[in-house]
Amino acid sequence: MIAQMLLDINWYAVGLQAGQLILSLSILVILHEFGHFIPAKIFGCRVEKFYLFFDPWFSLVKKKIGDTVYGIGWLPLGGYVKIAGMIDESMDKEQLKQPAQSWEFRSKPAWQRLIIMIGGVTVNILLAFIIYAMTLYTWGETKLPNKSLTNGVWVVDSVVNEIGIQTGDKILAVNNEELVYFEDMNSALLLGEKMTIERNGIQKELPIPVNFIEKIVEKGKRSVLLMPRIPCIVGEVPQDSGIVSNGLVAGDRIAGIDSLPIRFFDQVKPAIHDRAGDTVQLHIVREGKNMVLQTVIRPDTSIGFFPIMPSMDEMEKDGLYVFEKKSFGFFESFPAGVNKAMEKLSFYIAQFKKILNPSTGAYKGLGGFKSMGSIFPKYEWDWQAFWNITAFFSIVLAFMNLLPIPALDGGHVLFTLIEMITGKKPNEKFLEYAQIVGMVILFGLMIYANANDWLGWGRGR
Repeated sequence: MIAQMLLDINWYAVGLQAGQLILSLSILVILHEFGHFIPAKIFGCRVEKFYLFFDPWFSLVKKKIGDTVYGIGWLPLGGYVKIAGMIDESMDKEQLKQPAQSWEFRSKPAWQRLIIMIGGVTVNILLAFIIYAMTLYTWGETKLPNKSLTNGVWVVDSVVNEIGIQTGDKILAVNNEELVYFEDMNSALLLGEKMTIERNGIQKELPIPVNFIEKIVEKGKRSVLLMPRIPCIVGEVPQDSGIVSNGLVAGDRIAGIDSLPIRFFDQVKPAIHDRAGDTVQLHIVREGKNMVLQTVIRPDTSIGFFPIMPSMDEMEKDGLYVFEKKSFGFFESFPAGVNKAMEKLSFYIAQFKKILNPSTGAYKGLGGFKSMGSIFPKYEWDWQAFWNITAFFSIVLAFMNLLPIPALDGGHVLFTLIEMITGKKPNEKFLEYAQIVGMVILFGLMIYANANDWLGWGRGR
């Protein structure tokens, strides 16, 4: 059974996504740590180590330049800079037993230590601004106005049907806020409490269950719930489909099944769902010519082909949708990049609040490296997608590091702010124990998240 599972895995897709994830995180970690490194050197601190990934017991690569050992560890869980005289993940207690030296972190004024600690987060925020600005400058932005979905949406996850939405419905608003673009629809449903839809010309309100995210997770963690309706165009015909001999080829457009007209791909399944073994007539359009083919519906009630998503230009030419395309000048891209980064940050904070609320069940969807990798494209290296995902990860990294948890930058910042307000420096023994507690919390969360990915804990299966 395990051998079959391994054979079923698309290793090319896994390798491609893993490569993108490793490169993305490596860029973010290195720049984050440089955010600590640079102010530490400016303020005269000795930086003993600068590492990509962690290096318990041994390193893959290391080289000492000046006072600093630069290296790559073997454990890809992040990275770190070891600043002399600082209580951090290295837990170097021996150094702290010695009298404080002028070049140590603990000897510096609180305001300098604060700048050093927020340096990594600052770099991550600025990086997100720059990446978003440059992607907008390079590729522009294309969005699908919600008003263009005159035929409604395509429900691709049955959990959406369970809350009352059907394929063909128009989703007009969530929480009484008008949905201007289709791109905002999926995230709005995840975070909303009620929605306004239009069905057959009649508007109605539907509640969104508090545990909607939990329902999605239990069904298998689908990231896309709704899509625009697309025409039924054949993308690939598997050689074992049994339909090859009947002449169906890539590029054919299915326009009807028997006497039932077919305009969208989502109409195919309902048309044949109870017709396994029946012979049907397929009305197709090939290179502008109408044709009729006969085929037998397969036992799994399918016709035996994989559809293809038409390009935006093809859908516009077909009269289905009108997309909004906007280009940005170099200087114009920077405020647009800031706005986009802030929108993504607001969305992530709203998600985080859902996770902290047990009644939503959102914590069951907490994922690790597998979930992160799955966000990247599977079959090709798309630089636009890569940089947009990297920018979002940079925002997430900045936000998570600001949480007031010992062992994170936010924990160090909190203790430093308390010191600046009270005028009293926290006891080093207290900081040492707080660091241990923080590390236990972080490793526990990491284990839970990655176990969620691989074992499906808490998903009812």
